[in-house]
Amino acid sequence: MAERSSRARGGGLRELLAGTPETIAGTVYGTIIVMATLVAGAPAFKDDLWHLFAIVVVTTLVFWAAHIYAHGLGESLQLGRRITRSELAHIAHRERAMGLAVVLPAVALVLGALGVIGGSFSIWLALGLGVAALAVQGVRYARLERLSALGTTVLVSLNLGLGLALVLLKVIVVH
Repeated sequence: MAERSSRARGGGLRELLAGTPETIAGTVYGTIIVMATLVAGAPAFKDDLWHLFAIVVVTTLVFWAAHIYAHGLGESLQLGRRITRSELAHIAHRERAMGLAVVLPAVALVLGALGVIGGSFSIWLALGLGVAALAVQGVRYARLERLSALGTTVLVSLNLGLGLALVLLKVIVVH
């Protein structure tokens, strides 16, 4: 158990890119929130990337906070008492992947806002990072479950299908 914890603590960038076995669900959920917010906000704020950045980050963090709150309520009811601050902090840490899912797409938006890359490209890059995250999480889950090649293909296809459906929605909404 200590080995797993030290690996999770030491893998900051790795955790952002691929998550940990314990954070797959949060990464997928957070990524979907990020992508859906990008799709919804991009048409109105494609020329104001700082505003889009703020909307995407704040929306993701609000959903993360609501998720922590809901888990806190559930655990409090299950325990038959109010949870402690320490227990709430443990829930926040356990569910961190949902909030961390916004980091790489947000960096893409910042690069666009600063003019390092084109604004439209930064939005597409942020969405592409989301699709990539969903694919990586599909592969990770398939490996953890020791799925066959066919099972892995189906699972990754489902994850990619979800991400690509959001990209398609952006194309339809914007054009």
